[in-house]
Amino acid sequence: MTQGEIGFALQNSMQMTFRKHGINRPVVTVVTQVVVDKNDPAFQRPTKPIGPFYSKETAERKRKELGWSIIEDAARGYRRVVASPLPKDIVELEVIKGCLERDIIVVAVGGGGIPVTFDDGELKGIEAVIDKDRASALLAAKLGIEHFIISTEVPEVYINYKRPNQQKLCSITMVEAKKHFADGQFSEGSMKPKIEAAMDFLNNGGKMVTITDPEHLIAALDGEAGTRITK
Repeated sequence: MTQGEIGFALQNSMQMTFRKHGINRPVVTVVTQVVVDKNDPAFQRPTKPIGPFYSKETAERKRKELGWSIIEDAARGYRRVVASPLPKDIVELEVIKGCLERDIIVVAVGGGGIPVTFDDGELKGIEAVIDKDRASALLAAKLGIEHFIISTEVPEVYINYKRPNQQKLCSITMVEAKKHFADGQFSEGSMKPKIEAAMDFLNNGGKMVTITDPEHLIAALDGEAGTRITK
C-alpha cells in the first residue's frame, strides 16, 4: 500500500514538474521486494507498531484469535507490533539498474520494501516492516552510489537534541558518529535508524552520507547545510 500510494504521488509529482520545465525524463515506481532472514532475531522480538489503535478488549481478542503481538502505544490505545528484520538483498536490483542505465528516475523500496524470505527456493512474503532508511542504504550500496542522501524532518543532526547544550553536527566522520551512537545521542524511532543506515552504507563501500530536510537539500548538496558523514 505504501509503495503504490506514495510511489504514485512522487512519480506523478515529478512527471508534472518536469513537463512544466520542458524536461523529457521518465519516472517509474518499482514495487520492490526486499529479502530478509526468517531466522532474524527480530522475529522473536516484534517492536514495530502497525495498523489502527484498538481498545484493550479488542486487542486481547485479536491476540487470542490471530496470534498477534500487541502493545500499549503511547497511552493512545493498543496496536499490533511486528518484527523489523534487517534487509539482506533487493529482488528487483537488476530491474532498477536497467532503468538507471536508460536515464529513468526510479522510486524504489518504498516503506522499506515488501519483506520476503526464501523458502524451499521460492520467495514468500512474511509479516514484518523493514526500516526504510536501512533498505534505501542497502539499495544505494548495491548500486555503487557514492553519496547517499537521507531526507528527514530536521535540517541537521544534533547531539543533546532539544537541551540547552544542543549542538549541530555539520560534518563528522564515521568514528565520531559511532561514538555519539554509543553515547545514546540518537533516539529510537527518530535519528537512530538514520545513523545506523548511514553507517551501513559507509561500511558497504559508500563514501558520504548527507542528512537534511527537503527545504535545505540544494544547499546541502553544495555543502552549505545538512550533516555530512564520511568514512
